[in-house]
Amino acid sequence: MEWPTAEVARMSGVTARTLRHYDEIGLLPPARTGAGGLRYYGERQLLVLQQILVLRELGLGLGDIGRVLAEQVDAEEALRGHHRRLLAERDRLDTLATTVSRTIAELEQSRKDDAPMTINRPENLFEGVQPDQYQESLRDFPAHAERVAEHVDGRSPEDIEAGQRDRTARMIRLAELRADGHAADSAPVKAEIDAHYRLLSALRPVTAEEHLAMGRSVVDNPDWRAAYEAIAPGLAAFQRDAIEAYTADRLG
Repeated sequence: MEWPTAEVARMSGVTARTLRHYDEIGLLPPARTGAGGLRYYGERQLLVLQQILVLRELGLGLGDIGRVLAEQVDAEEALRGHHRRLLAERDRLDTLATTVSRTIAELEQSRKDDAPMTINRPENLFEGVQPDQYQESLRDFPAHAERVAEHVDGRSPEDIEAGQRDRTARMIRLAELRADGHAADSAPVKAEIDAHYRLLSALRPVTAEEHLAMGRSVVDNPDWRAAYEAIAPGLAAFQRDAIEAYTADRLG
């Protein structure tokens, strides 16, 4: 069987524009091109598309995916390898979700007790978070990643952990604002985004365009999206929308 671009887009959730791009860079040529330039995909192409989407979810860029596809010989064995990595990622995210759920419960209890929150086991806050993942999540912003690396170089593990704790706390505060009904362009949310933007700018100047790109990466980058969604479903898109609203208002 063969399916036209529109049907493949509907089945896979990948836009027709993305499919055309995959064709243009040689990543996923169609089985054939019909009259009027209409692309048709067969079962083999759908299997390749599935591998592409799995590898994207695992954090690989298109260049790396192209090399993986070019080097693999046995499609079934390749899928088995992808499956093992997905199971490992699922386990990591399950651990992270449990960690964040515990933190939220502690926050709720501290609010009920009208007392400052105390984390009895602060290391639990970061179970499932690997030290190099934050750096890897900045791969689309090499200049900023380099500055972050310089900033953390030589810092103690305690200082690095404190920075991780601050990032997690900011994510939870944003989730609480969203849960309380604040819109992405509301004043409290903008204040939270402003604090984060000032931290970014303290490392190096961040342009409006770069700030918007970072906001989009919260959704597009699998590592960032997984971290935000583990805290609250929809939080990644809310952060992106909040950054867009803040940038238009303060940096536009």
